[in-house]
Amino acid sequence: MKVFLVPNYSKTEAVESGLSLELWLTRHGYEVAWAQDRRSKIVSAPDIEGADLVISLGGDGTLLRAARIVGSREIPILGISYGHLGFLTAASPEERDVLRVVEDALAGELHVSRRATLACTVEAAHQDGTTEVVDAVGLNDLALTRGPLSDMVEFDITVSGHHIDRLRGDGVVVSTATGSTGYALSAGGPIVSPDYAGMVCVPIAPHTIQARAFLTSPSDVVEISLSHDRPSVPAIAVDGQFITCEGAVERVTVRRGDADILLLDFGPESFYNSVSRVFYGVRRHD
Repeated sequence: MKVFLVPNYSKTEAVESGLSLELWLTRHGYEVAWAQDRRSKIVSAPDIEGADLVISLGGDGTLLRAARIVGSREIPILGISYGHLGFLTAASPEERDVLRVVEDALAGELHVSRRATLACTVEAAHQDGTTEVVDAVGLNDLALTRGPLSDMVEFDITVSGHHIDRLRGDGVVVSTATGSTGYALSAGGPIVSPDYAGMVCVPIAPHTIQARAFLTSPSDVVEISLSHDRPSVPAIAVDGQFITCEGAVERVTVRRGDADILLLDFGPESFYNSVSRVFYGVRRHD
């Protein structure tokens, strides 16, 4: 079996834990590969093909990076928290023995949480009449916000051909259930169970008290069209990674991705325990 390690190279404890895991894994006959990073000394791009397990060592940002590396391969990801929040991760060294958690993951004894992804398409128009198209896949969310040169962004939002409204404000977040506890929550959206396969749409600081967050079905397509009446240069990010277009952004389309991300945890109670701990401040002593 092959294990792929994705550490946060800026955290010494995460890298040291990875080195300890590599020693333990190789002693037990597992092949180990490390993700490439600008801060690491790995020169050649490691091969994730054939990996049976991906271990993320860091916070939620590191786990999102692991998800981008995995892509559509549906390789299970085990998150070990060495970050500030660690909402998406399964365990931390303070809570559980890391080697025992990894051993359980390799033995297939952990719960597999299948998380929906977003397939995002950004269309931009060039002055010569051609259209630029950029595609991206996210586990958490797509955020379209007013850029540094705009005081607001005006856009129409449509769901599967049904026009919802024309909005003005700081933008909009379209998230998965996984991403509902991130930017979407900060913008006023609900906390959604990870089993939900639709999307969460949350306006950001809309210039009206009537705009509300709403949920879509898994088959819906969300379309955000930039207004020509009030042109703006928006900033667009998928899982915090900004998308750069040379042309003027005209339209953003978001639908459910073709492949899911498989996160390992200790069962459905893991999500609600995390909600209780992170958002309600409840400390457990059992």
